[in-house]
Amino acid sequence: MDFSRVMWLLGAVVICYVLWKVGIALIRGLTTPLPEPPPSGELRKVSVRYRCSVCGLEIKTMLAPDEDPPPPRHCLEDMDIIAPLYD
Repeated sequence: MDFSRVMWLLGAVVICYVLWKVGIALIRGLTTPLPEPPPSGELRKVSVRYRCSVCGLEIKTMLAPDEDPPPPRHCLEDMDIIAPLYD
């Protein structure tokens, strides 16, 4: 066998090994169960935007103790939700 055939064979073996490892890693990632939700009292990631109907101030809530946080108050009024709770 000449040198070029050996290099092609060696390259094919390396590519097959990498594809095998990536495939196994993807399958393992799909079969692992989802983590349990955090216990009550811990903060959860949320993405909610609010706007004050009186002055127009906008805020974005990124962490909340509940998945459905109550709206904050500004100008003595509850703020209005302007974006969906979950992106």
